[in-house]
Amino acid sequence: MADKMFKALLWAFATAVVMAEAVRGQLVPCYFVFGDSVFDNGNNNELDTLAKVNYSPYGIDFARGPTGRFSNGRNIPDFIAEELRISYDIPPFTRASTEQAHTGINYASGGAGLLEETSQHLGERISFEKQITNHRKMIMTAGVPPEKLKKCLYTINIGSNDYLNNYFMPAPYTTNENFSFDEYADFLIQSYRSYLKSLYVLGARKVAVFGVSKLGCTPRMIASHGGGKGCATEVNKAVEPFNKKLKDLISEFNRISVVDHAKFTFVDLFSSQNPIEYFILGFTVTDKSCCTVESGQELCAANKPVCPNRERYVYWDNVHSTEAANKVVVKAAFAGLITSPISILLLVL
Repeated sequence: MADKMFKALLWAFATAVVMAEAVRGQLVPCYFVFGDSVFDNGNNNELDTLAKVNYSPYGIDFARGPTGRFSNGRNIPDFIAEELRISYDIPPFTRASTEQAHTGINYASGGAGLLEETSQHLGERISFEKQITNHRKMIMTAGVPPEKLKKCLYTINIGSNDYLNNYFMPAPYTTNENFSFDEYADFLIQSYRSYLKSLYVLGARKVAVFGVSKLGCTPRMIASHGGGKGCATEVNKAVEPFNKKLKDLISEFNRISVVDHAKFTFVDLFSSQNPIEYFILGFTVTDKSCCTVESGQELCAANKPVCPNRERYVYWDNVHSTEAANKVVVKAAFAGLITSPISILLLVL
């Protein structure tokens, strides 16, 4: 009861701050996005890859139709940009001009992972390391002042593919033969630490890092590892140590960067995924895709039927969430209901 009361008070406080900030307009001067398909807004469109969604029914609820977003409508960065009161589109890196490095760029790529080998069976993808390299080139070429970069928001969603398209996938991968769940999490976090340091050196001081969701509860993993009857327990157990270690990593960065007034926060997607919360929020279908996905596939079949009541579905295809689910995540992250140690709103203030 006390926990619920605290969250209610936190929500009220956050709402009051947002209303106050509305007078000031845009909350940050620039917004940079890194990650995988959950955050990708079109970078894979020009790549030779199976992880490409620039076709109908993707974007059925998006004003411009199919754009390369892995959803029926807006994705998480879109809603974050709205909460930041950014009035312009954050462009995908592959179509961004140098000047747009002053206001924000989305570097995320479907299939991307912490490990270079992850998702290699899908074809081309822009790994996290390469995304950071692209960011370095863009801000240096554009001459973005370091003081400005320190005021920008950076959001990262990476790691899911290192499980979906590596550890829990057979040939050409042998990762699960070489690592226990805990060892693999340590291995991934070692890379993550290095990449976060690189972003920090490049000026990142306001960073929101998204944890990995309950991958075992995606329609894809229910079918392949859950016997088609429920969440794949083994998959969720594998993800848990990664999230714990990632949260600890965020605490580590907050300790060592306090002198630079840097702020990092962890967004917990895993713990917030439970039947009761879904029910309260109006999601009645939590284990099936809204679009038509052919047997053995992950993405929506082109130009095939989709569910009419998309606001009640958590998943759009066999892995990616609906616009409705994306909106809920961002609202909760800005209110501080699923973040630690601070909300995204307080991160940017």
